[in-house]
Amino acid sequence: MPVMEPNLDTATLRAWAQLVDRGPFSSLCWGERIAFDNPETLTLLGALAAWTDRVRLVTTVIIPQLHDPVMLAKALATGDMLSGGRLTVGIGVGGRHEDYRAVGADPATQTMRQMAERVAVMKRVWAGEKVTDSTLPVGPPPVQSPGPELLVGTMGPRTVRSAASWADGLAGTTMDLDVAKQNELFDVARDAWREAGKAAPHLATSFWFAIGDGDAPREQVHRHLLRYMNWIPAKIVDAMAPTTGWAGTQDELRTVLRRFAEIGTDEIHLIPTSSDLDQVRRVAEVAADLV
Repeated sequence: MPVMEPNLDTATLRAWAQLVDRGPFSSLCWGERIAFDNPETLTLLGALAAWTDRVRLVTTVIIPQLHDPVMLAKALATGDMLSGGRLTVGIGVGGRHEDYRAVGADPATQTMRQMAERVAVMKRVWAGEKVTDSTLPVGPPPVQSPGPELLVGTMGPRTVRSAASWADGLAGTTMDLDVAKQNELFDVARDAWREAGKAAPHLATSFWFAIGDGDAPREQVHRHLLRYMNWIPAKIVDAMAPTTGWAGTQDELRTVLRRFAEIGTDEIHLIPTSSDLDQVRRVAEVAADLV
């Protein structure tokens, strides 16, 4: 979903969701920010559940430390119910202290341990345990038992290893589309999950994309990064932009996706850098060839 793009309205968001739902895609993803003008993640979850029927709905990522864990568990269980059990929850610690401060959260809680503690509370809520002295436990129960699939949002091996005890897989990010480096992280996950006695992890990664001809796609990525990375000095973003994310033609995207498939990637979450629906249509043509 193009949630980090400017001037969004209901019609644009609904059109994106329904086009993705009709296409060859496996999931519909969107991320969380607080101190920005993007739609609020959990509110949007309810709308996306109503606007779609097929694709999985994936938060990439939501930050538990920005929420009360019991309320977050209740909201996500409601989203799972409304979507008929199509919710996957990508979880991360976030990269911006301003989001923590905006909701009165302590930036000192921006750790894997603090995140894991909140995940443990959420799992207890989904299991129907009474986590307070209330008469009844907090509901509704999620459709999926024992709860929605959980993916850890990370780019580092240490985080991957620490999440093996509670996560079902990865919702990673690659800045430079280095397939070999991504495979190294996947191997860390494969080993960690095996050592934890768990089934093989779901291996997903993501990158910014712009599809088209000539210089326009790379310029589109650059514009998006300047807006999205507004906490970083513009000159640093300018230096990053030529090699961050992916920009190119449909044939070039097809090649990139095949390279990631070869290392066992289960899913690629493509991050939009424009709200133009033609971007979805052109990617759908590529994805249809790979199904």
